[in-house]
Amino acid sequence: MHRSRSPIVELRQYTLRSGQRDVLIDLFDREFIESQEEAGMAILGQFRDLDRPDRFVWLRGFDNMPARAQALADFYGGPIWKKHSAQANATMIDSDDVLLLRPVTPHSGFPCTVATRPAFGESATSPSFLLATIYYRDRPFDKAFADFFYRWVRPVLAVSGVTLLACLQTLHAENTFPALPVRTGENAFVWFARFPNLDQLGDHQNQLERSVRWQDQVRPALTALLTGAPQQLRLSPTARSLLA
Repeated sequence: MHRSRSPIVELRQYTLRSGQRDVLIDLFDREFIESQEEAGMAILGQFRDLDRPDRFVWLRGFDNMPARAQALADFYGGPIWKKHSAQANATMIDSDDVLLLRPVTPHSGFPCTVATRPAFGESATSPSFLLATIYYRDRPFDKAFADFFYRWVRPVLAVSGVTLLACLQTLHAENTFPALPVRTGENAFVWFARFPNLDQLGDHQNQLERSVRWQDQVRPALTALLTGAPQQLRLSPTARSLLA
């Protein structure tokens, strides 16, 4: 267990115009990290989606919903966004794919980090990768599901090389900044894991497929509790991502 950072998290997936992802990442890493954090948000991580070349994924955290409303109003009404919004928006097809999340337990959020964010322009990038797995169902995820996940799913994941980084679920709350839409009417449960390199991420997936316990017991039981297939995001951190 660890002390969690940001009890409210947005998982934001942007669909971009062809060839514009690095343009947005360069702008984001240069102009939108410190300026958002000065407004009261936590920029937890930003990523390239390995399987969708025009998808940019990032995580933004808040202390509570009133603070979220104030921080977003300050940033989007402030000089940095006003100066660069046209350039940022020109890269995007859709920016409304946003899940509003909270930790499943008091200690399952993203850990407070002591890492220092690299300065803009540093060329070195982390070889690590994140895996985000999203479960959906037609009713809210409850304590019974969380108990099932931690008792049955997590041990099988651990055997296949997964150490959970965070485990979040939908926060059912009114959007306190309606100018930025979030997905409503959905129930999501999301777990995140970090892998030191792409080979180890692949090894985890292969081991899980070969696991008799997973195939014959845990996955069928999990599938029965979900609506539709899980969604997986293989994420490569940008040069200035704190989650790296």
